[in-house]
Amino acid sequence: MKIIKLSGPSEQCEPCVATIGFFDGVHRGHRYLLSHITRDAKANGLASTAVTFDVHPRKVLQTDYQPQLLTTIDEKLLLLSKTGVDNCALLHFDKAMSEMTATDFMRDILAERLNVKKLYIGYDHHFGHDTGATFEDYCRYGRQLGIEVMRSPAFTINGSNISSSLIRKYLLDGEIELANNGLGYPYTILGKVVSGYRIGHRIGFPTANIDMSGQDKIMPAPGVYAVKARLSDSVVFMHGMMNIGTRPTFDGTSLTIEVNLFNFNGDLYGRDLLISFIHRIRQERKFSSAGELSEQLKKDKALVEQQFAKDIELES
Repeated sequence: MKIIKLSGPSEQCEPCVATIGFFDGVHRGHRYLLSHITRDAKANGLASTAVTFDVHPRKVLQTDYQPQLLTTIDEKLLLLSKTGVDNCALLHFDKAMSEMTATDFMRDILAERLNVKKLYIGYDHHFGHDTGATFEDYCRYGRQLGIEVMRSPAFTINGSNISSSLIRKYLLDGEIELANNGLGYPYTILGKVVSGYRIGHRIGFPTANIDMSGQDKIMPAPGVYAVKARLSDSVVFMHGMMNIGTRPTFDGTSLTIEVNLFNFNGDLYGRDLLISFIHRIRQERKFSSAGELSEQLKKDKALVEQQFAKDIELES
């Protein structure tokens, strides 16, 4: 996949079929839309182009907005590269771009810079400063510019239109299986292992504390999760269980992210750990003592191992 940036010298792009979106998560709905443009482009001897942005538009429009994203920019580009699109036009979204009308954007960016011949619009997507513009308006602008505008239908699962906002809601509700089904892959975070309170060591379940500060990625609801994890410089996944919460048994107040890796005894401090959420086991709750918590963690680990065994049976 070629990445096109328009910040440099102007260059003539090859004629293409394109679609526009922030593509947070590059979920199954996005991939359904992108499959339309790749098939259409191939059938008509054109290139396929996904047009996206380097920052969430609301961060420019609302300076105090803190996005909760499904993917970082690097993760998004990697996932887009796996969809089969020929190009990704990565646009720098700034105040000037936020003030462009839909017709200005279609003329100055899509037609003149990216050489778009056919544009697919997602079922619920809108662009341009004139937020009241409709799909019929896009079609009319397109006819004036020589761009054929098409609407892509929604991708649904069990009657629900799959979108980034729906997947975020699933994560915030702790519905990890529904989120993963909508994404088409396990929701994953990347964080650095830092020193913690070492309570886990004292009760027989040593944990790696994950630092996610400075990231805009969304964190699933507090609770205990079955996870798969690997070091960022390794391809080997390990099974484990993660707790997201405030350690109420020990009167904690700040949110912590701790993962217990099964059958691992190495030193993880300072290393980057990639963690994929597979199942939610239970909510976080307060126990009467460290001993009671330790007994519950034994039950949690057994349940996680049983769940992974079932997953292996289903895959075989």
